[in-house]
Amino acid sequence: MTLKPRTPVDIRAVAKRAGVSIATVSRAMNGITTVDAELAKRVMRAAEELNYTPNTQARALVSGRSGMIGLIVSEITNPFFPELIQSFEDSAVKRGYEILIGSTNYSAERMMQCVRRMVERMVEGVAVMTFGMDEDLVQQMVERGIPVVSIGPKNSLEGASSLQVDFRRGLHEAVQHLAVIGHRKIAFISGPLSLDSARQRQKAFQEAMSSISTPVPPQFVIEGDHTMEGGFAGAEKLLSLKEKPTAIVCSNDMTAIGVLHAVSGRGLKVPDDISIIGFDDIHMAQFTVPPLTTIRMACSDLATAALDALLHDTAEPMRKFEATRMIPTRLIVRQTSGYPRQHAVKRTKPAAKKTSARPVSAD
Repeated sequence: MTLKPRTPVDIRAVAKRAGVSIATVSRAMNGITTVDAELAKRVMRAAEELNYTPNTQARALVSGRSGMIGLIVSEITNPFFPELIQSFEDSAVKRGYEILIGSTNYSAERMMQCVRRMVERMVEGVAVMTFGMDEDLVQQMVERGIPVVSIGPKNSLEGASSLQVDFRRGLHEAVQHLAVIGHRKIAFISGPLSLDSARQRQKAFQEAMSSISTPVPPQFVIEGDHTMEGGFAGAEKLLSLKEKPTAIVCSNDMTAIGVLHAVSGRGLKVPDDISIIGFDDIHMAQFTVPPLTTIRMACSDLATAALDALLHDTAEPMRKFEATRMIPTRLIVRQTSGYPRQHAVKRTKPAAKKTSARPVSAD
């Protein structure tokens, strides 16, 4: 037997049940205070009894407001982005908004589709968290009066704001941390250099190495792709060198996890044989073995800053949001960074001669 689809309850059914006009139901459901209190109660009771759900798209057409904010991310498979989506949604819901999510998967065609969906659904603002959005697509949204905030260089478009991540501070802290505990042979695995953010991270690493007066051999800088597979492949190249690094800094945590697997596969220990530092501080970083030392870029900071910019532009479209907001980064030291092996040996030998009764710590 084929079941017939249930006909959804519409506003007419609610009006009939409550014994009022359709206009009264519409005003009551939209919280308009001029509706008589008793009539409003009857409408709400009827809607509840009929399990009526308002048509938000129809309401948006009438009011010109969708109550929806768009969020465009690069991919869903990297845990950083689901964590960012969760933070963004939590913050948006607190402010009375729903979110519409689009994922580009680094495809120009998918980017265009995301923008089209955002426009069609009448979103009230769009946060572009892709680290590489085409400026022409941003301009398309701005020209339609949709406020946009993106990650990257300062945006010159009226109606578009930008967020910049302080890659420099976090990477300087990471390199200084490694230098203080004795590392000088420090390698770097970047993200795809077609992305501006990947180039910024690589530049920040090079500057940090210059600050400790340590040149970086060209073979110590490997281009990756922000995946575990890319990290694994990059580590294999570095570990095959005659002169191997004692530490590897990675452009993101997924790359660092791939490096961990490559090191383990060669029978080496972290951090005894090699130190590893990631970037992002995804939730999983706390549960790798050993727990990953990484540079934190808080999703909550990104989400809050993006919404602040968008809702400012929605409420005050004629006033430009304050320039570019910087998102802070900082090093989180866990257990994948430690003294290089030769340094630890030098430290423990003098202490071992003094007494053999007590174990000597390398700390």
